[in-house]
Amino acid sequence: MATKKRKPMAEINVVPYIDVMLVLLVIFMVTAPLLMQGVKVELPQANSVPLDNKEDEPVIVSIKSDGSFYLNLGKEQETAKPLEQITDTVAKVLRQKPNTPVLVWGDTKVEYGLVVNLMSELQKAGAPSVGLVTDPPNQL
Repeated sequence: MATKKRKPMAEINVVPYIDVMLVLLVIFMVTAPLLMQGVKVELPQANSVPLDNKEDEPVIVSIKSDGSFYLNLGKEQETAKPLEQITDTVAKVLRQKPNTPVLVWGDTKVEYGLVVNLMSELQKAGAPSVGLVTDPPNQL
């Protein structure tokens, strides 16, 4: 019997690459909502248009219902900070990156005066504008 010589196959099996891609997709889908997390507050609902600035990561200042302030920078994001420390940190960030958006996450039960005071202090720290974060209204 004569042995038949086999030609080498010049095709790439892409099934393992598809499996890896799907695993990465799932990982990114799970971690994406966790990237922009501040302190958990109950945001008010409002019909508004989302911001278009996606270049710089925003500085987020959160106000809980008890009036405590939190900042999404540094190691101790879950620790309440005094307003002076927050404005100093925001001023330092804005000196380095002047186009960084500054956002306020205010709980629905926070006094209006606290939010206004925070916004004016952030503007004194160098923020050209301060955005308020809201949840879109529940639509059925």
